Amino acid sequence: MGLLGGTGREGQALALRFAHAGVPVIMGSRSSDRAREIASSLCRRLGHDLISGLENREMIRNSDLIFLTVPFPEAAGAIEVYADSFQEGSILVDTTVPVAFEKGQPKYNELPEGSASEFLAGRLPAKIALAGAFKTIPTHLLGDLTVPLACDVFVYSDFDQARERVMAFAGLIPDLRPINAGGLSAARTVERMTVLAIGINRRYKIKTARFRVIGL
Repeated sequence: MGLLGGTGREGQALALRFAHAGVPVIMGSRSSDRAREIASSLCRRLGHDLISGLENREMIRNSDLIFLTVPFPEAAGAIEVYADSFQEGSILVDTTVPVAFEKGQPKYNELPEGSASEFLAGRLPAKIALAGAFKTIPTHLLGDLTVPLACDVFVYSDFDQARERVMAFAGLIPDLRPINAGGLSAARTVERMTVLAIGINRRYKIKTARFRVIGL
């Protein structure tokens, strides 16, 4: 699996969780040197070399399951720049949420398409399937391997095979249960759940609020 813009906080956190679960990870960056430097640092933390680093374009050419981990304002630009590098049948997993802060409070940035995932899907080449996942789990928690996730991850896509593959990958992480959230329109709910969790974290002065479906 690869991480587009993988040297940021979200990318590093996902790299740690997946590599800790035994999944080889390629971190992508605009700078191959930076990608290799951060990958080496994370490997030292883990005590193995399952994380490698490449320039974004090379990472995409060597991966068919790619997590988009740049901040939402940069997401459309990244897709435009690297669209011609994706392999036929690649899956792009959107982890972005269009959130802003007003007087310290999180606010969902409404988009005409209804959600970040739907906005980005309209900018992808037809050969690429878009899925959404890992939107409601705090980055701080993802990157702290001393704390079990003990929560659900909501996975959605209009492409059944893409959704199933992302769920299978997510299920490799201990104490994380993938939930089939349905088609791409589920992003409208899931992304707003992220804003809810951020607000809870801030009000209760914690960093670990996340979701679990009871009774399933």
